[in-house]
Amino acid sequence: MKRMLMTVTALLGLIVMVAWMAGLLTPRVAPGLDPLPEPEPSVTVTVKAVAYQQLESVPASVEARETTLVASRLLARVNTLSVRAGDLVEQGQVLAQLEASDLLARLKQAEEALNSISARVDEAALALDRAENLRQRQLIAQADLDTARANAAALEAQRRAAEQGIQEAKTALSWSTIVAPIAGRVVERMVEPGDTVNPGQPLVSLYNPSTLRVEAWVRETLAVGLAPGQMLSVSVPTLNATTDANIEEIVPAADPGSRSFKVRLLMPVIDGLMPGMYARLSVPAGEGTSLRIPVNYVRRVGQLELVWVRGDTGAERRFIRTGSIVGDNVEVVSGLRADEVLLQPGDV
Repeated sequence: MKRMLMTVTALLGLIVMVAWMAGLLTPRVAPGLDPLPEPEPSVTVTVKAVAYQQLESVPASVEARETTLVASRLLARVNTLSVRAGDLVEQGQVLAQLEASDLLARLKQAEEALNSISARVDEAALALDRAENLRQRQLIAQADLDTARANAAALEAQRRAAEQGIQEAKTALSWSTIVAPIAGRVVERMVEPGDTVNPGQPLVSLYNPSTLRVEAWVRETLAVGLAPGQMLSVSVPTLNATTDANIEEIVPAADPGSRSFKVRLLMPVIDGLMPGMYARLSVPAGEGTSLRIPVNYVRRVGQLELVWVRGDTGAERRFIRTGSIVGDNVEVVSGLRADEVLLQPGDV
């Protein structure tokens, strides 16, 4: 009897425990949803469609309008080269000095030849004066006077030729001193002192930093709407810089492969801007409309974005998808329509 009582007690205890775990002994909560927090209706915004200028981003490259390769005009050895890549030079500054001993000797020969001819010219002038005096006194024939005149004229021509020879020698000697044709920055030096250079061989590459421009290939449907003097926005991602650039020229012939025109824009001076850098050009591509709302009317829950909309039955929570931010407003890609009224969101 005692054993049976213990068994019944244990069985009842087990049943009670199972019932408690199943929630049969606690009050049940009626099914339903908790009421949503009410937004603050004090401030409302009407969704409006805003017209804007569509822009197409075109890849571009920074180039220098004034760039030059400074080359030798002589076959000579490089004695000195005073600049390196990155140096700033002024127009007319000496960049390199070539060996010029043979040119100096040639100039000396030309000067001595001029001295010799000048002496003969002086002698011929005196002989002509004597011949004219003798002819006036009928002491020599007219043919002798003509010969003296011809000799003096020939020697004078030789003197002028000798003077031109000196000028030629001086010009050749000046080629041994290489100067900067423009003011700018050295891109690269291509020889070293002691190297022998040939005529036409580049020594130094230069560009003018104040004449940098952007070159871009713009498709023909957009290029036909551009004109020289028009201002476009240009960004240089590497420098995190954006500026307005003036269209300098549009090449009046399209590339037959890409059906695009080359557009060149003159850039303002920007610190750190160098030829070859990547840039992006914003080209007008017509007008469009978009829905924009204040940024502070959007609530984010994780990766979701929602707003409060005034509906027929009160405040409605609406999930939306946004795009780019323009000032204090954000573009709405989907989820709203024009003329809908937004309410100031409460805490959600």
